[in-house]
Amino acid sequence: MSIMLEPSPQQIKEEKIYREMGLTDEEFANVEKILGRTPNYTETGLFSVMWSEHCSYKNSKPVLRKFPTKGERVLQGPGEGAGIVDIGDDQAVVFKIESHNHPSAIEPYQGAATGVGGIIRDVFSMGARPIALLNSLRFGELDASPRVRYLFKEVVAGIAGYGNCIGIPTVGGEVQFDPCYEGNPLVNAMCVGLIDHKDIKKGQAHGIGNTVMYVGAKTGRDGIHGATFASEELTEDSDEKRPAVQVGDPFMEKLLIEACLELIQSDALIGIQDMGAAGLTSSSAEMASKAGSGIEMNLDLVPQRETGMTAYEMMLSESQERMLIVVKKGREQEIVDLFSKYDLECVAIGQVTDDKMLRLLHNGEVVANVPADALAEDAPVYYKPSREPEYFREFQAMGNDIPAVDDYNEALVKLLQQATIASKEWVYDQYDYMVRTNTVVAPGSDAAIVRIRGTEKALAMTTDCNSRYIYLDPESGGKIAVAEAARNIVASGGEPLAITDCLNFGNPEKPEIFWQFEKAVDGMSAACTKLNAPVIGGNVSLYNETNGTAVYPTPVVGMVGLVENLAHVTTQNFKSAGDLIYLVGETKPEFGGSELQKLTYGRIFGKAPEIDLDVEEQNQKSVLAAIRAGVVASAHDIAEGGLAVALAEGLMGTTDLGAKVTVNGDVTSALFSESQSRFLLSVKKENKAQFESLVKAQLIGETTNTSNLQIYADDKLVLDQKVVDLEAAWKGAIPCLLK
Repeated sequence: MSIMLEPSPQQIKEEKIYREMGLTDEEFANVEKILGRTPNYTETGLFSVMWSEHCSYKNSKPVLRKFPTKGERVLQGPGEGAGIVDIGDDQAVVFKIESHNHPSAIEPYQGAATGVGGIIRDVFSMGARPIALLNSLRFGELDASPRVRYLFKEVVAGIAGYGNCIGIPTVGGEVQFDPCYEGNPLVNAMCVGLIDHKDIKKGQAHGIGNTVMYVGAKTGRDGIHGATFASEELTEDSDEKRPAVQVGDPFMEKLLIEACLELIQSDALIGIQDMGAAGLTSSSAEMASKAGSGIEMNLDLVPQRETGMTAYEMMLSESQERMLIVVKKGREQEIVDLFSKYDLECVAIGQVTDDKMLRLLHNGEVVANVPADALAEDAPVYYKPSREPEYFREFQAMGNDIPAVDDYNEALVKLLQQATIASKEWVYDQYDYMVRTNTVVAPGSDAAIVRIRGTEKALAMTTDCNSRYIYLDPESGGKIAVAEAARNIVASGGEPLAITDCLNFGNPEKPEIFWQFEKAVDGMSAACTKLNAPVIGGNVSLYNETNGTAVYPTPVVGMVGLVENLAHVTTQNFKSAGDLIYLVGETKPEFGGSELQKLTYGRIFGKAPEIDLDVEEQNQKSVLAAIRAGVVASAHDIAEGGLAVALAEGLMGTTDLGAKVTVNGDVTSALFSESQSRFLLSVKKENKAQFESLVKAQLIGETTNTSNLQIYADDKLVLDQKVVDLEAAWKGAIPCLLK
């Protein structure tokens, strides 16, 4: 086998080979300045992945600094594998969300599966046991093309395949469908873990002379330049990037979790980090940089799946199920013994040094010698030009258009059949959400709830983002994304703790896209501050464009809340006949970005719904107080489709319940407006007085035993539907679209 010769430093410079790796002329000149020489091929590769947007956030850092990241409960904010929040009793919750969009567009099953695998490693690398998975998915319209249906089916299968095999329940998530995602689906995976304070670990390489060890799967040629691939637009040629998609092995990861959680208990362990994006490069450079030390590694010792691998290939591979650990010198054998119990590779490949360099040896030669800080900290930071888009000014100048509805019965049925609103049972039936038997509220309600064994507490968790609102008005929409997540937590009986976010946007080099990004973060930051839910970590995914067309700005919010007592757990379904139905919050004629607007006109336009964060905070606090007082039978956040859809959802799955409700004012607005800060609650009659003393709410009707949803306006029956018919439309929509 002939070994291809790598280009010399001179060739890399003269032929501008660095451009193919994603470095600009200015960045390459900067690398030369840092090193005082022209880098060789491997060194150029190290800088190209570490300085990619995916690893360095070079375009987004100035904006991310706006987020509130501190709070009295925050034990670890952004900067480590995952964020950590105190939940009392010397316990903490660890969570993070990340994107795997580009790989999923090309190889949907493995792209989604390895997205799940990677986020699980981020959580257990902190020392936490993963207890739940969630996701947030976006696709084109299901009836648009066989390709969209294929992507949808395969992504769901990939998430299910990995999560089910590894034995972590997939308990919640969201799926939305819009034409803008047709060529560029979004696949965001979230993992939540539990930890005792004493077990918290960091990815830092401290202690000169300590041993750097490689554990987990062997390194292959999969995923090379995955981080760079994730930092450019998708085009017709993206299929050629298929080798950049890794392949996951959930059974090996299961062994890796158990081995690492046992390792956490050993005082020989100094630091641990997942080999995620940019593989061995990012884990080694970041661990050294965070500790203010250096690392020297002999790549001949790296376990390899393929023959003749170069230093460049080993350092840039993103093979899955691998961790880098630093252990006390002299304690290596007990760590090797620990991992051998699990049939896992565990090899000493280097040591911590005092010169702050990342030095790589291969075949007896030094093949790279670069400052660790230069890779991990000194990536250029760009302040991109930002410009308000023309469309935004046009939309802001529009009045509040109320779509014309001739038949309210027909409108409700059609809304329930919209893929974004319809039952996602087809999706979550493929997930094992009961494994480990701690799931208290399964997928299908406002938030998922997982109990904390040995206590009366539980964790509520959700992922949320209405990207249409953010497209229409990024600042307002950014506030709504955080507020809606918090509303879902509150409606489930939890108190919001913190968020992790996955900021999915188009190409930041376009000023209008960068403006969307800035404004959305402004809105999210304001809501996080107001609702006391700091940002403890996340991920930025830019360049979500296909052939020049961007997806809607989609900053997904993953939120976790604390349910203080299992008695507070509340779900969205009505519980018994004769309960009072209340509406919390004010309804206005707001249809910009709504499901009714899209159904009526086939497009979205105008102003997004308004949101007043003072009102939002007040409504959430009073609803949570009423739930904790035990006077709320059911609670539901009113979101897509408005009040009529929320009422229908409250009746789904109840055996013989119905509801009789009266609305006033403009009927279309009362039923289908998507005004914010609203809840739909049901209350037992004997709790009426106590409830009304706690919550400012409007009594709009009561539950019945008629199995019908009846809505009156000014004593006139405007909507009368059998619950069984509504449920059939809602449940049948997605299976029907997939046929």
